[in-house]
Amino acid sequence: MNLLYVTILLPLISFLFLAFSDGRWRECTSSFFGVGSIGLAALVTFYIGLDFLRQKESGVQVFNQYLWNWISVGEVNIPITLTIDALSLTMLSVVISVGFLIHMFASWYMRGQEGYSRFFAYTNLFIASMVLLILADNLLLMYVGWEAVGLCSYMLIGFYYNNPDNGAAAMKAFIITRIGDVFLAIGLFLLYKELGTLNIHKIIILAPQKFVVGSPEITYATLMLLCGAVGKSAQLPLQTWLADAMVGPTPVSALIHAATMVTAGVYLIARMNGLFLMAPEVLNLVGMIGGVTLLMSGFAALVQTNIKRILAYSTMSQIGYMFLALGVQAWSAAIFHLITHSFFKGLLFLSSGSVIMACNHEQNILKMGGLRKSLPLIYTCFLVGGSSLSALPIFSSGFYSKDEILWGAMASGHLNLMLIGLFGAFLTSLYTFRMIFLIFYGETKSTVYVRTGISHNFPLIVLIFMSTFIGALIKPQLSGVLPEEHVEKVGMVTLSIISGILSIIGIMLAIFLYLSKTKSFTLLLHSIPARLLSTIWFHAWGFDFLYNLIFIKPFKMGANLLKYDPLNSFMNILVFFSCWCNRCLSLLENGKLRWYIASMCIGSIIILLSLLLFNK
Repeated sequence: MNLLYVTILLPLISFLFLAFSDGRWRECTSSFFGVGSIGLAALVTFYIGLDFLRQKESGVQVFNQYLWNWISVGEVNIPITLTIDALSLTMLSVVISVGFLIHMFASWYMRGQEGYSRFFAYTNLFIASMVLLILADNLLLMYVGWEAVGLCSYMLIGFYYNNPDNGAAAMKAFIITRIGDVFLAIGLFLLYKELGTLNIHKIIILAPQKFVVGSPEITYATLMLLCGAVGKSAQLPLQTWLADAMVGPTPVSALIHAATMVTAGVYLIARMNGLFLMAPEVLNLVGMIGGVTLLMSGFAALVQTNIKRILAYSTMSQIGYMFLALGVQAWSAAIFHLITHSFFKGLLFLSSGSVIMACNHEQNILKMGGLRKSLPLIYTCFLVGGSSLSALPIFSSGFYSKDEILWGAMASGHLNLMLIGLFGAFLTSLYTFRMIFLIFYGETKSTVYVRTGISHNFPLIVLIFMSTFIGALIKPQLSGVLPEEHVEKVGMVTLSIISGILSIIGIMLAIFLYLSKTKSFTLLLHSIPARLLSTIWFHAWGFDFLYNLIFIKPFKMGANLLKYDPLNSFMNILVFFSCWCNRCLSLLENGKLRWYIASMCIGSIIILLSLLLFNK
């Protein structure tokens, strides 16, 4: 496990090589460095995992690798130390393995496009930053990785910088996530002020000794951490950036949405579980945010026409499930769903990239149709990935992880969140198979052509298998890291049956609505209430409009007012007065003798009058 630092070093070195190549390398050379570095990191991770499991049998639960001292000022001493335990090993394995498959697919997808080496430089830095975030043993080092991930997302979302809209979407993602990051920084300040350390392990130990459950200090600190997690994981109310982030290349969407950036908030809350257990009100808020977000995102996905935006809203919804699980203290279930989600969402995003390429970069699903015969592998990908996203019983990996979340909500007494989760399962299957039916069924509306190869097919085939029940077999053993849930699973089978039935009902309803296309449905679709709801949902409940009205327009008004710098104008009054006095006095120096004699006489008269009037 002494090779832990190599998982960061390899993609970081590749980033430096690619960045300094300045795009002069051939595509095969750039992909060799970009994909190869993540592949080597995956091999190192595999070795570290085997070594950790071997040492775990001998009683070693946590391994720390000290590298060097980073900050040493007075009593402040923060080292660069990497730590590996069951939770960080699970996250590291998911990020590196799925990241490798996405990089391999990207070597095919990005071929022939401008900025090929620049793309891999950004993604390698992205992976290195995410691994640093996962392996950091203190919150300040984690914050460095947290911010670096945000920077890389800005560069990747705005990768096609020639389009101003892409730059605006990248800026929007950067600013909104920075809002959450500021709150996270405040949380770090509060924790350091109260506990005198930012070491995660020490914080978990010292917090119960320093605070009582529900104390204001722990509540405020965890609330700040939650705000940071909400921003990075695109949960209510900082969720608006994620759908607009779809303007980046499709592999970027897969990388951000599947296993890296949006899961950082889930990892943060799970890692700091000891603090959140001492703030039950904040923990309940975590569950409520997840429940509301999964419903609102599900309704928004139901009416979208852009294939990538549908998947983006489904990501918000699935992250909502993870937040719901964290809120009801189903910690292992949240991480389990994070793993399965990385498989099926990576599969769906990558296969959507193939559809987009095959349809000549068309992303509107209403302009597609009848693609199942011309794209059989991609059709299989969507069926398997969509089934797992919809949590179809027995067959899909998403079924097992989602059911554990629902059971965790029921067992903890949060019946309202359990019902929200059940309805979300119905809603997910409805919008997922709406997307599948509109893309792959009906009449063909566009010419389809796509040239594939091993770099295209291999990642998809691997993710197909991992999105089935095979992926559900990779259930992490997180005892000793996350709180154990000692609950008898009585009635879980009944809940699983209900959840499966709701998912199947959603699919049947999608068949009835989008394949049969009955006349009554068409009339209902064009009714005034339906059009009103569709408009609201299509614009994601109007959050962008609301934020534009409350924050952006007043900011622009203030900027226009300050454009002329009124404070500077006020300060210039003295300058203008001095210049005016100078001009007036300059009139006295005109070179005319009569003017000088007259001014001397006037001055003498003024002096004499002053003496007569005021000298009493």
